[in-house]
Amino acid sequence: MSSSKRPAAKGTKRYLFSYGTLLPRHAPPEIAPTVRRLRRVGRGSVQGQLYDLGQYPGAILSRGGPMVVGQVFELPDDPGVLTQLDEYEGFDPSRPRGSLFVRKRCLVRLNNGEKLACWIYTYNRPLGQARPLAGGNYSTTRNYKPR
Repeated sequence: MSSSKRPAAKGTKRYLFSYGTLLPRHAPPEIAPTVRRLRRVGRGSVQGQLYDLGQYPGAILSRGGPMVVGQVFELPDDPGVLTQLDEYEGFDPSRPRGSLFVRKRCLVRLNNGEKLACWIYTYNRPLGQARPLAGGNYSTTRNYKPR
């Protein structure tokens, strides 16, 4: 069983780092009810680059360089939530190479200095003409229309 399909142990908290259209104020109608079920933990960041992909951003993780800014959310104890998020992000756990975004684990630094292991959706296609978003913050860089 792949790590993306392994259920969390009962009582184990699972977290999601969101930097784009999975943020409550940017969530389009088709995913907004699911996003409302996430419990906000706090602001955080990961090392990587955020790109303008048109109607939404995409993050590429890297060990050095700029930061991607977003929010950490605790996922409810309901495997259906992660399935809905995967479908929205175009992630197929059985075919990650063909997915638009890939869900993977990363270490997120919260603004209070704490670090949490979180799921993150990273862009999984060639960047083409996509431009980096200065500052790595989707919410302050540009007001995107929901996809």
